[in-house]
Amino acid sequence: MMLSADELARYARHIVLPEVGGAGQLRLRRARVVVIGAGGIGSPVLHYLGAAGVGQLDVVDDDRVDASNLQRQTLYTTADLGHAKAEAAAAAVARLNPHVTVRALVSRIDAANAAALLDGADAVIDGSDNFETRLAVADAALGLRVPLISAAVGRFEGQIGVFRGWEPDRPCYRCFVGGAPQRDGLTCAEEGVLGPVTGVVGSLAALEVIRQLAPFGDDSAGKLVLIDLLALRFRTLSLPKDPGCPACGTGAG
Repeated sequence: MMLSADELARYARHIVLPEVGGAGQLRLRRARVVVIGAGGIGSPVLHYLGAAGVGQLDVVDDDRVDASNLQRQTLYTTADLGHAKAEAAAAAVARLNPHVTVRALVSRIDAANAAALLDGADAVIDGSDNFETRLAVADAALGLRVPLISAAVGRFEGQIGVFRGWEPDRPCYRCFVGGAPQRDGLTCAEEGVLGPVTGVVGSLAALEVIRQLAPFGDDSAGKLVLIDLLALRFRTLSLPKDPGCPACGTGAG
């Protein structure tokens, strides 16, 4: 597989980076990434992964574009109102980069179909807005050994974590959240979110996806980035692996 003349020009600013180079760009081209949720986090994720030349993007979302989305979900325009988000997002990425294949999956991911949707993926980014979905995605990613990038936002805050719990020294998502607690917190509709917050968090999540596909810098697996944009403060925590974790601990399986 070689990069075409158009691709060499398009990705020139990547290729000139010693940490990426032509080999890294080819790794992006060969990769398949599943994006869970095409909302506030998914919009910048899809925009940057599409622009970066990730070869295949699968967009999983069963929602439709609403007027209240347009304040932060910048992949969409007024003309997209009422359309399925996955399909509108796929069309937007296709307009951005014809070298990327985008599959729109107008479906809700759950414990029954998560493994089938993630099978064969090189990474999954979860920007969903409910805890049940996050656990289903995390469990499937762990079982398939697919790196999971998990991102969340609310009001002026966000968090990003990278999980590869099948590795002996890395935690899984359940090491982080505990034994499947029910966390029915407030949604963005109930508590609000400043539009650019989703842009910051989603862009950083896209960066972490690219780091998993074409590694550069320090490995981010097992770290949690906490973002407070009221105080303009970023904190990075190291998450320990829980030896008693039912999903990836010594007694798991």
